Amino acid sequence: MRSDVLWYIGRRLLALSLLMLVISLGVFSLLYITPGSIVYVLLGGHVATPAVLAALTEQYHLNDPFIVQYAHWLGGAVQLDFGRSILTNQPVLTSILSRLAVTAFLGGLAFILAVVIGVGFGTLAALRRRSTLDRSIVGLSVVGVSAPPFATGLLLLYVFGVVLTWFPVYGIGSGFFSRLEHLTLPAVALAFTAATLILKLTRAALVEVLDQDYIVFARARGVTPTRILTKYALRDALIPVVTASGIILAYTLTGAALIEVTFSLPGLGSYLVDAVVNKDVPVVQGATLTIADIILVINLITDLVYLAIDPRIRFERASA
Repeated sequence: MRSDVLWYIGRRLLALSLLMLVISLGVFSLLYITPGSIVYVLLGGHVATPAVLAALTEQYHLNDPFIVQYAHWLGGAVQLDFGRSILTNQPVLTSILSRLAVTAFLGGLAFILAVVIGVGFGTLAALRRRSTLDRSIVGLSVVGVSAPPFATGLLLLYVFGVVLTWFPVYGIGSGFFSRLEHLTLPAVALAFTAATLILKLTRAALVEVLDQDYIVFARARGVTPTRILTKYALRDALIPVVTASGIILAYTLTGAALIEVTFSLPGLGSYLVDAVVNKDVPVVQGATLTIADIILVINLITDLVYLAIDPRIRFERASA
């Protein structure tokens, strides 16, 4: 690997570390911007005996300056120790990991569906541009962008779960295929909006690429349409799609809260919503920081993939 590329990756990792530090400071500050006394927020409605107050004061270093308290919390967070939930008294990390598996399965399935549907229909619309099929697909994409995921979820739940009974209406299943059956409807609801965005990007990029001189020259040489599409056109057209896919993957993994609530799924999003409603501050801190870290890591991976698929972009970014 070239030294300039290594330098670029090193700078990105340093920037990522600093950004995580800033986010952690903001997350820790949630405890202090919460209305009411910090101690009573941490009590969560429990009896405030002198012994309990003293234990909380010692555990969270409430007599120390703010920066000292933050340093203690950050030291625990670096070791993945986010404290215990106020409501359940369970370690926050244990609860996050148990729910993260559901969110990862749901988000991963939704991302795969969004990419397959978006790239497929976007390619079809570009190849049949200005036709009735193209207009129909573009019109459907407008509906997809406008429809809220939770509304799409309710419609799918009623039609395919209640009326047709093709899919289960609740639960997450046990085992891969059972979980796939249970999470298909919420994944489709989550993927619908994302798929339309990928569709529009794919169509716009492919239409532009198909008008390039090297595509016209390839056609004049008698290269088959299938080879032109797969070998030349799609490779260039999918570069902006790869960039958007990183954002969409982060959205499907971390933005599924409403879908999880709609389908009563025990995922990380619904866990965070419940924690906010019940003012379970340690859970809010741990879950928020986890979600932020996931987004940052996905963005870094997307940039590295972006560098790998196009040497010109690699050189330009590395030299910037």
